[in-house]
Formats: sequence, C-alpha cells, structure tokens
Amino acid sequence: MHVDAYLERIAYDGPVQADLATLTALHRAHLRAIPYENFDVQLGRPVTIERAPIFEKMVTRRRGGWCYEMNGLFGWALTELGFNVTRSAGAVMREVSGDNAIGNHLVLKIELEEGIYLGDVGFGDGPLDPIRVAPGPFTSHGFGFALSRAPHGWWRLHNHKWGGAPSFDFNLAPADESLLAKKCEWLQTAPDSVFVQNTVCQRHTTDGLAILRGRVLRALTPAGHADRLVTDAEDYVAVLDKVFGLRLPDAASLWPQICARHEALFAKE
Repeated sequence: MHVDAYLERIAYDGPVQADLATLTALHRAHLRAIPYENFDVQLGRPVTIERAPIFEKMVTRRRGGWCYEMNGLFGWALTELGFNVTRSAGAVMREVSGDNAIGNHLVLKIELEEGIYLGDVGFGDGPLDPIRVAPGPFTSHGFGFALSRAPHGWWRLHNHKWGGAPSFDFNLAPADESLLAKKCEWLQTAPDSVFVQNTVCQRHTTDGLAILRGRVLRALTPAGHADRLVTDAEDYVAVLDKVFGLRLPDAASLWPQICARHEALFAKE
C-alpha cells in the first residue's frame, strides 16, 4: 500500500486522522473517484481478493472494481492510516436466497470513538457515507436507507427505492477469507451469476449516481432518474471515459453480447 498514491487516486488532500470526519470524507472521495464495475469478469480476466493485484489495478491502472476490490482497497488504506478495521462477510439478498449468499459481499467494520460504523464502498448504488451500526432509517446523499436487525446476530441494510439489489445482510465478525475467495471465484465464473450475465458500472456523482447496466445509462437523483440507450460500441467506450473515468477501449468487444442481453431482457416490452 502506497498511501499517497491511493489518496491521489481518490483526489483527497484533507486530514488523515482516525476519526469519523476523516472516515466520512475518505468514503465519499473513494466513491466519487473510483467506479464500481465488473469489466474484468466480462472480459474473462481473473479477479482476486488479494491486495497487491487490487492496488495495481485500481490505483496504478486507474480502474474500478467490485466489492472484494473496492472494499479490499479501502479497508487496506484505512488500516494504514490508523483506523481499526475488520473485514466482515456480507450476504446480498440473503433474505431471499438464505445462507448460501454469505460471502458474496465484503464489508468493513470500523471501530471509532464515536461508535461502530459500517464502511462499504463496494455496493455500487449504496450509501455515499459510512453507516453507524444502529437500527433505524437514515439518509445518505438524499437517498433513504434503513438498518434493521436480522436473526442470529446479523444486520440487514435496506437499499433505497431505486437500488439494484433491495438489501444485504452482514455481521461484524471477521470474515472467513477462504469463503470470500470461493465466492469471488463463483461470482466470476458461474453461468447464473449476475456478474457473468450482465455488464455494470456505477459511480457516485455530485447530485446522485451514474449507472450503466448493459445499454442503459441512468442519471439517478433522489428526485428520480433519466435514462438513455447507448447507441453503439464507440458510444459505449466514450460513456465509460466521460461519465465514469474509465479508459477501457477493450469494452468495445463486449458490445455484441451487451446488445444480445438487452434484447433478451426487453424484447417483450
């Protein structure tokens, strides 16, 4: 971890004290600078939970990543900056699919003088801010969320009403790293994984979120959203560059399968 390089990557030049104000500022800066994306999965390039390849990809090559990478990098940087961080297991849509979902998400338990907070820069369209671990509704960047208790010591985050996944569960114990690695492998290789089936890129903006799922580019704010269809492969690469800060010309090779998936999902509408 080269902390200065990471801070430059997220365009952060503020205080680096291990307190809530710094944590909140870093959380916001990371989400506004680094997009959530799964293009390596789509391009058939292996994705890992190991820290060094994640740093090289996201800081040196200025790419984005998914939860294992986004929270892996963020948690590593926080630890180097003096925060008390625990890597914990999340489970997206556990309320539907049960315990089989455990480990399909990585979250961060962060212990501060102000209390215990959840750091999560890896949920794509989740909260812009770290979350105090306490039950009840809360607002982040104008979007409404809630935390509730789930059975057997778990917590459940309820996403905002336009969220891609309605919820994820988490606990605060240290994650089983071998389980995270197995889930990371499954999510990038299994035919029924949503990350294998669909391209996705998301980034927090000054007034909301920019979301690219397949051919649909959405500008989302707390007041609503506006969508447009990406027209062709050239437009797709340009959107990645201009909207998400990703220079990824290889993404043009994905255009035929993106169009095929779009037609399969929306042909009847």
